[in-house]
Amino acid sequence: MTWHSSGQQAEGKTILVTGANAGIGYFTAEQLAANGATVVLGCRDTAKGDLAVRAIRARVPGARLRCVRLDLADLSSLPATVDALGVDSLDAVVLNAGVLLSGPDRRASAQGHELMFATNHLGHFALIAHLAPMLTAAANSRVITVGSFAARSERLDLADLQSEYDYRPKRSYGRSKLAQMLFGFELDRRLRARGAGTASIVVHPGGALDSLTPSRPPLFVRTTTQRLRGLPAGVVLHGKHAGAESIVRAVLDPDITGGQLWGPRVFGLRGQPHRETPHAHMTDLDTATGVWAASSALTGVDPLDRPSTPARP
Repeated sequence: MTWHSSGQQAEGKTILVTGANAGIGYFTAEQLAANGATVVLGCRDTAKGDLAVRAIRARVPGARLRCVRLDLADLSSLPATVDALGVDSLDAVVLNAGVLLSGPDRRASAQGHELMFATNHLGHFALIAHLAPMLTAAANSRVITVGSFAARSERLDLADLQSEYDYRPKRSYGRSKLAQMLFGFELDRRLRARGAGTASIVVHPGGALDSLTPSRPPLFVRTTTQRLRGLPAGVVLHGKHAGAESIVRAVLDPDITGGQLWGPRVFGLRGQPHRETPHAHMTDLDTATGVWAASSALTGVDPLDRPSTPARP
Protein backbone atom coordinates (compact mmCIF):
# COMPACT_ATOMS: atom_id res chain seq x y z
CA MET A 1 0.00 0.00 0.00
CA THR A 2 1.28 3.46 -0.84
CA TRP A 3 0.72 5.81 2.06
CA HIS A 4 -0.16 9.44 1.55
CA SER A 5 -0.79 12.00 4.25
CA SER A 6 -4.23 13.53 3.86
CA GLY A 7 -3.20 16.69 5.67
CA GLN A 8 -5.41 15.88 8.69
CA GLN A 9 -3.98 12.54 9.80
CA ALA A 10 -3.11 13.90 13.23
CA GLU A 11 -6.29 15.85 13.98
CA GLY A 12 -6.98 15.70 17.71
CA LYS A 13 -3.59 14.24 18.61
CA THR A 14 -1.05 15.79 20.96
CA ILE A 15 2.58 15.08 20.12
CA LEU A 16 5.80 16.08 21.86
CA VAL A 17 8.87 16.57 19.67
CA THR A 18 12.21 16.93 21.46
CA GLY A 19 14.75 19.26 19.92
CA ALA A 20 12.06 20.87 17.77
CA ASN A 21 13.66 24.29 17.38
CA ALA A 22 16.13 23.30 14.65
CA GLY A 23 16.90 20.90 11.84
CA ILE A 24 14.99 17.66 11.52
CA GLY A 25 13.08 18.26 14.75
CA TYR A 26 11.77 21.57 13.42
CA PHE A 27 10.54 20.05 10.15
CA THR A 28 8.97 17.15 12.05
CA ALA A 29 7.01 19.65 14.13
CA GLU A 30 6.05 21.69 11.06
CA GLN A 31 4.80 18.64 9.15
CA LEU A 32 2.87 17.27 12.12
CA ALA A 33 1.25 20.68 12.67
CA ALA A 34 0.27 20.74 8.99
CA ASN A 35 -1.43 17.39 9.58
CA GLY A 36 -3.59 18.85 12.33
CA ALA A 37 -1.70 17.80 15.46
CA THR A 38 -1.23 19.84 18.56
CA VAL A 39 2.55 19.91 18.71
CA VAL A 40 4.56 20.59 21.85
CA LEU A 41 8.09 21.71 21.00
CA GLY A 42 10.54 20.56 23.64
CA CYS A 43 13.53 22.92 23.45
CA ARG A 44 16.52 23.58 25.66
CA ASP A 45 16.52 27.19 24.46
CA THR A 46 12.95 28.47 24.63
CA ALA A 47 13.84 31.68 22.76
CA LYS A 48 14.79 29.52 19.78
CA GLY A 49 11.67 27.49 20.40
CA ASP A 50 9.57 30.62 20.12
CA LEU A 51 11.26 31.42 16.79
CA ALA A 52 10.38 27.93 15.59
CA VAL A 53 6.74 28.48 16.60
CA ARG A 54 6.71 31.73 14.59
CA ALA A 55 8.22 30.01 11.57
CA ILE A 56 5.67 27.18 11.66
CA ARG A 57 2.73 29.55 12.07
CA ALA A 58 3.92 31.53 9.06
CA ARG A 59 3.51 28.38 6.95
CA VAL A 60 0.67 26.63 8.78
CA PRO A 61 -2.10 29.10 9.61
CA GLY A 62 -3.95 28.08 12.74
CA ALA A 63 -1.21 25.67 13.82
CA ARG A 64 -1.68 24.44 17.38
CA LEU A 65 1.73 24.80 19.02
CA ARG A 66 3.30 25.17 22.44
CA CYS A 67 6.89 25.31 23.60
CA VAL A 68 8.25 23.86 26.85
CA ARG A 69 11.77 24.01 28.18
CA LEU A 70 13.47 20.62 27.91
CA ASP A 71 17.08 20.01 28.92
CA LEU A 72 17.75 16.33 28.42
CA ALA A 73 21.28 16.67 29.79
CA ASP A 74 19.89 17.58 33.22
CA LEU A 75 17.89 14.65 34.54
CA SER A 76 16.68 16.63 37.56
CA SER A 77 14.80 19.04 35.27
CA LEU A 78 12.64 16.43 33.53
CA PRO A 79 9.77 16.16 36.06
CA ALA A 80 9.14 19.92 35.79
CA THR A 81 9.15 19.68 31.99
CA VAL A 82 6.57 16.90 32.06
CA ASP A 83 4.41 18.89 34.48
CA ALA A 84 4.63 21.88 32.13
CA LEU A 85 3.09 19.83 29.31
CA GLY A 86 -0.24 20.33 31.06
CA VAL A 87 -1.86 17.26 29.47
CA ASP A 88 -3.32 14.05 30.86
CA SER A 89 -2.56 12.00 27.77
CA LEU A 90 0.04 12.07 25.00
CA ASP A 91 -0.49 10.39 21.64
CA ALA A 92 3.16 10.32 20.61
CA VAL A 93 6.61 11.51 21.57
CA VAL A 94 9.41 11.92 19.03
CA LEU A 95 12.81 11.39 20.66
CA ASN A 96 14.76 13.56 18.26
CA ALA A 97 16.94 15.98 20.23
CA GLY A 98 20.64 15.32 20.08
CA VAL A 99 24.07 16.85 20.35
CA LEU A 100 27.14 16.11 18.23
CA LEU A 101 30.37 17.43 19.73
CA SER A 102 33.54 17.80 17.70
CA GLY A 103 36.03 19.03 20.28
CA PRO A 104 38.70 16.65 21.58
CA ASP A 105 37.81 17.06 25.25
CA ARG A 106 35.22 14.86 26.90
CA ARG A 107 32.40 16.93 28.41
CA ALA A 108 30.02 15.98 31.21
CA SER A 109 26.34 16.66 31.97
CA ALA A 110 24.93 18.11 35.18
CA GLN A 111 24.89 14.62 36.67
CA GLY A 112 28.43 13.84 35.51
CA HIS A 113 27.59 11.68 32.50
CA GLU A 114 29.34 12.00 29.13
CA LEU A 115 27.39 14.77 27.43
CA MET A 116 26.43 13.07 24.14
CA PHE A 117 25.41 9.84 25.85
CA ALA A 118 23.54 11.87 28.48
CA THR A 119 21.64 14.02 26.00
CA ASN A 120 21.02 11.62 23.14
CA HIS A 121 20.23 8.50 25.15
CA LEU A 122 19.97 8.82 28.93
CA GLY A 123 17.77 11.91 28.86
CA HIS A 124 15.33 10.28 26.45
CA PHE A 125 15.34 7.02 28.45
CA ALA A 126 14.40 8.95 31.59
CA LEU A 127 11.89 11.15 29.75
CA ILE A 128 9.89 8.08 28.68
CA ALA A 129 9.76 6.94 32.31
CA HIS A 130 8.24 10.29 33.31
CA LEU A 131 5.86 10.33 30.33
CA ALA A 132 4.68 6.74 30.82
CA PRO A 133 1.36 7.60 32.53
CA MET A 134 0.45 10.05 29.73
CA LEU A 135 1.36 7.59 26.99
CA THR A 136 -0.61 4.84 28.72
CA ALA A 137 -3.65 7.14 28.93
CA ALA A 138 -3.77 7.58 25.12
CA ALA A 139 -5.07 4.81 22.88
CA ASN A 140 -2.46 3.44 20.47
CA SER A 141 0.22 5.90 21.56
CA ARG A 142 3.68 5.81 19.97
CA VAL A 143 7.28 6.40 20.99
CA ILE A 144 9.39 7.31 17.96
CA THR A 145 13.14 7.02 18.50
CA VAL A 146 15.24 8.91 15.97
CA GLY A 147 18.46 7.00 15.40
CA SER A 148 21.24 7.71 12.95
CA PHE A 149 23.00 6.21 9.95
CA ALA A 150 26.15 6.62 12.10
CA ALA A 151 25.00 3.77 14.34
CA ARG A 152 25.48 1.23 11.53
CA SER A 153 29.24 1.17 11.86
CA GLU A 154 29.51 1.36 15.66
CA ARG A 155 29.39 -1.25 18.40
CA LEU A 156 28.78 -0.64 22.08
CA ASP A 157 31.28 -1.43 24.80
CA LEU A 158 29.12 -2.16 27.83
CA ALA A 159 32.18 -1.68 30.05
CA ASP A 160 32.69 1.85 28.70
CA LEU A 161 29.28 3.20 27.68
CA GLN A 162 30.31 6.74 28.57
CA SER A 163 33.70 6.75 26.81
CA GLU A 164 35.56 7.27 30.08
CA TYR A 165 38.59 5.30 28.91
CA ASP A 166 38.65 6.02 25.18
CA TYR A 167 36.90 9.21 24.09
CA ARG A 168 36.65 9.95 20.39
CA PRO A 169 33.85 12.43 19.57
CA LYS A 170 32.61 10.92 16.31
CA ARG A 171 32.63 7.39 17.66
CA SER A 172 31.02 8.43 20.96
CA TYR A 173 28.24 10.13 19.02
CA GLY A 174 27.59 7.04 16.89
CA ARG A 175 27.54 4.88 20.00
CA SER A 176 25.09 7.19 21.75
CA LYS A 177 22.74 6.90 18.76
CA LEU A 178 23.17 3.13 18.71
CA ALA A 179 22.22 3.06 22.40
CA GLN A 180 19.09 5.02 21.51
CA MET A 181 18.15 2.55 18.77
CA LEU A 182 18.79 -0.47 20.98
CA PHE A 183 16.52 1.17 23.56
CA GLY A 184 13.79 1.79 20.99
CA PHE A 185 13.69 -1.84 19.90
CA GLU A 186 13.98 -3.17 23.46
CA LEU A 187 11.22 -0.84 24.65
CA ASP A 188 8.86 -2.34 22.09
CA ARG A 189 9.76 -5.90 23.11
CA ARG A 190 9.01 -5.10 26.73
CA LEU A 191 5.80 -3.24 25.90
CA ARG A 192 4.57 -6.22 23.83
CA ALA A 193 5.42 -8.63 26.64
CA ARG A 194 3.17 -6.59 28.93
CA GLY A 195 0.36 -6.31 26.41
CA ALA A 196 0.68 -2.52 26.43
CA GLY A 197 -1.10 -0.30 23.92
CA THR A 198 1.96 1.87 23.27
CA ALA A 199 4.17 1.02 20.28
CA SER A 200 7.87 1.86 20.02
CA ILE A 201 9.17 2.53 16.48
CA VAL A 202 12.72 3.37 15.40
CA VAL A 203 13.51 5.69 12.50
CA HIS A 204 16.49 7.44 10.99
CA PRO A 205 16.57 10.46 8.66
CA GLY A 206 19.32 9.32 6.30
CA GLY A 207 21.86 11.88 5.16
CA ALA A 208 20.27 15.26 5.78
CA LEU A 209 22.23 18.43 4.98
CA ASP A 210 21.58 22.09 5.80
CA SER A 211 22.62 23.05 2.27
CA LEU A 212 19.76 20.98 0.81
CA THR A 213 17.22 22.30 3.32
CA PRO A 214 14.75 25.11 2.47
CA SER A 215 14.84 28.35 4.44
CA ARG A 216 12.54 28.92 7.39
CA PRO A 217 13.01 32.52 8.48
CA PRO A 218 13.55 33.81 11.09
CA LEU A 219 14.87 30.44 12.25
CA PHE A 220 17.06 29.40 9.35
CA VAL A 221 17.95 31.04 6.05
CA ARG A 222 19.80 29.11 3.35
CA THR A 223 21.85 31.38 1.11
CA THR A 224 22.20 30.99 -2.64
CA THR A 225 25.85 30.04 -2.12
CA GLN A 226 24.89 27.28 0.31
CA ARG A 227 22.26 25.98 -2.09
CA LEU A 228 24.71 25.83 -5.01
CA ARG A 229 27.36 24.11 -2.90
CA GLY A 230 24.84 21.51 -1.84
CA LEU A 231 23.53 20.62 -5.29
CA PRO A 232 26.11 17.88 -6.07
CA ALA A 233 25.39 16.19 -2.74
CA GLY A 234 21.70 16.05 -3.69
CA VAL A 235 22.46 13.01 -5.82
CA VAL A 236 22.97 10.85 -2.73
CA LEU A 237 21.69 12.96 0.20
CA HIS A 238 18.67 15.16 0.95
CA GLY A 239 17.54 18.08 3.10
CA LYS A 240 16.34 18.00 6.67
CA HIS A 241 12.75 18.58 5.58
CA ALA A 242 12.97 15.28 3.65
CA GLY A 243 14.72 13.55 6.54
CA ALA A 244 11.74 14.39 8.73
CA GLU A 245 9.34 12.51 6.46
CA SER A 246 10.25 9.06 7.82
CA ILE A 247 9.62 10.34 11.34
CA VAL A 248 6.24 11.86 10.49
CA ARG A 249 5.15 8.70 8.72
CA ALA A 250 6.16 6.60 11.73
CA VAL A 251 3.98 8.84 13.90
CA LEU A 252 0.92 8.84 11.63
CA ASP A 253 0.75 5.75 9.43
CA PRO A 254 -1.70 3.32 11.10
CA ASP A 255 -0.13 0.37 9.27
CA ILE A 256 3.27 0.84 10.91
CA THR A 257 3.60 -1.30 14.01
CA GLY A 258 5.95 -1.41 16.97
CA GLY A 259 9.45 -2.80 16.58
CA GLN A 260 9.86 -1.63 12.99
CA LEU A 261 12.72 0.47 11.56
CA TRP A 262 11.98 3.14 8.95
CA GLY A 263 14.31 5.33 6.91
CA PRO A 264 14.85 6.75 3.42
CA ARG A 265 14.53 4.31 0.53
CA VAL A 266 17.69 5.06 -1.51
CA PHE A 267 20.64 3.35 0.21
CA GLY A 268 19.23 4.53 3.53
CA LEU A 269 20.43 8.04 2.67
CA ARG A 270 17.70 9.81 0.72
CA GLY A 271 14.26 9.32 -0.78
CA GLN A 272 10.81 8.34 0.38
CA PRO A 273 10.32 6.52 3.70
CA HIS A 274 10.37 2.74 3.66
CA ARG A 275 10.70 -0.10 6.11
CA GLU A 276 14.21 -1.41 6.67
CA THR A 277 15.63 -4.53 8.24
CA PRO A 278 17.69 -3.49 11.27
CA HIS A 279 21.31 -4.60 11.45
CA ALA A 280 21.76 -7.45 13.92
CA HIS A 281 23.79 -5.37 16.37
CA MET A 282 20.89 -2.89 16.68
CA THR A 283 18.55 -5.54 18.06
CA ASP A 284 20.99 -7.78 19.97
CA LEU A 285 19.14 -8.92 23.08
CA ASP A 286 22.16 -9.21 25.37
CA THR A 287 23.44 -5.74 24.47
CA ALA A 288 19.97 -4.21 24.74
CA THR A 289 19.46 -5.78 28.17
CA GLY A 290 22.82 -4.45 29.32
CA VAL A 291 22.10 -0.96 28.02
CA TRP A 292 18.66 -0.95 29.68
CA ALA A 293 20.04 -2.04 33.05
CA ALA A 294 22.88 0.48 32.92
CA SER A 295 20.54 3.29 31.84
CA SER A 296 18.11 2.54 34.66
CA ALA A 297 20.95 2.53 37.19
CA LEU A 298 22.38 5.80 35.90
CA THR A 299 19.07 7.67 35.68
CA GLY A 300 17.28 6.18 38.68
CA VAL A 301 14.17 5.44 36.62
CA ASP A 302 12.85 2.66 34.42
CA PRO A 303 10.31 3.43 31.65
CA LEU A 304 8.23 0.44 32.72
CA ASP A 305 8.84 0.20 36.47
CA ARG A 306 8.87 2.29 39.60
CA PRO A 307 11.77 4.72 40.17
CA SER A 308 14.96 3.41 41.71
CA THR A 309 17.94 5.20 43.21
CA PRO A 310 20.34 6.58 40.59
CA ALA A 311 23.88 5.22 40.58
CA ARG A 312 26.79 7.59 40.94
CA PRO A 313 28.64 8.16 37.65
